[in-house]
Amino acid sequence: MSVIGNKWTALILRDLSDGPRRFCALEKSVGQINPRTLSLRLDELERQRIITKTKYAEVPPRVEYALTQKGRDLLPVLRSMADWGNKYP
Repeated sequence: MSVIGNKWTALILRDLSDGPRRFCALEKSVGQINPRTLSLRLDELERQRIITKTKYAEVPPRVEYALTQKGRDLLPVLRSMADWGNKYP
């Protein structure tokens, strides 16, 4: 559970809730995140099996990140936390 407490994680999961994303798309949509930090957060989410990383054998190489079932199950929890935060600012 500690993984969602990291800065940026909720935003990454929010953006992945719309479907698979490439690294550069996540970097743009999250905004103001250092590429190294994004990489670390993605690695941690993958280790926790909240997201998957799919590498495609293409030129240029393509990598996509997507939510696992575990990650999709986490979304309502994050939405509830956001609703609570909006209700009690």
